[in-house]
Amino acid sequence: MAAAAALALIAHDQKKDEMVAFARDHAAQLAKFALVATGTTGARIVEAVPELRIRRVKSGPVGGDQQIGAMIATGRIAALFFFIDALSPLPHDVDVKALTRLAVVYDIPMALNRCTAELIIAHRSLAGVRT
Repeated sequence: MAAAAALALIAHDQKKDEMVAFARDHAAQLAKFALVATGTTGARIVEAVPELRIRRVKSGPVGGDQQIGAMIATGRIAALFFFIDALSPLPHDVDVKALTRLAVVYDIPMALNRCTAELIIAHRSLAGVRT
């Protein structure tokens, strides 16, 4: 039996505090989902909200973005919350574009900022995303 598809959590360095605050503010809702996060983002969330169970992959710039992209392509990610820093140059910008392209191609909900993530999490019908 295949595992339930997960909700992926990623944040650029300048947005990690915002992702941690989002996770803290929405811990009860997030606890209902299988969660996967890139390395540093996941570590920061678990440190702040230890009750959340998060599967961590590598950090984004060293392959974590690509790992999550592969999970999207194989149906193991049903939604992506990726808090991006649109004002800073990113050395791994191609990986970021590839990841967001996969989310569009596979037609999964994708939040690139906190406001959109809050709208999606409030909707409570993330089909296929379960613990």
